[in-house]
Amino acid sequence: MRIRALPALVLLALVAGCATAPRQTRNICAVFEQRDGMFTSWQRAAEKTERKYGVPVPILMATMYTESGFQPYARPPRTKLFGFIPWTRPSTAYGYSQALDGTWDHYQSATGSWAARRTNFADAIDFIGWYHSQNSQVTGIPQNDAYGLYLAYYSGPKGYMRGDWRSNAQLQKTAQRFANMAATYQRQLQECN
Repeated sequence: MRIRALPALVLLALVAGCATAPRQTRNICAVFEQRDGMFTSWQRAAEKTERKYGVPVPILMATMYTESGFQPYARPPRTKLFGFIPWTRPSTAYGYSQALDGTWDHYQSATGSWAARRTNFADAIDFIGWYHSQNSQVTGIPQNDAYGLYLAYYSGPKGYMRGDWRSNAQLQKTAQRFANMAATYQRQLQECN
């Protein structure tokens, strides 16, 4: 009886290990080392996405760091009714990439990735590369312009081109922190490779 339960326990441990965020997230080498196991390699998935869409790995990973902190089931906090009753969420953002339902549906349709999940790292990093690439094509933002790409990621291409971000000081600060994290990841990536 115990021998039969062992494979289930091993499988459960593997699944649980894949569904948690890495502990060290401010160092890209540490992130990749923590997730470079027999069944998964975040670095390979990120590099594959870079080759596919042309968006550099540090920007892809900084997007995930900024959006979800590498939490696979991240969601925006619920609003409160009467100040204390948990109520609705402000958006449908979900998963590693914090992709909205409609944007994720568009990604699945455009890429044929019907089985893709926002809680799967490889799927989410592919979405991030695809979305940055789409925004770059529509807005003219270079694919290595971390600051501009984050503004378009958050605002959407139409919101970016309207300049919605110009009146949002908090978003501009977040985009600057994002660009700084992408630059840090770039320096670190050169050292860990």
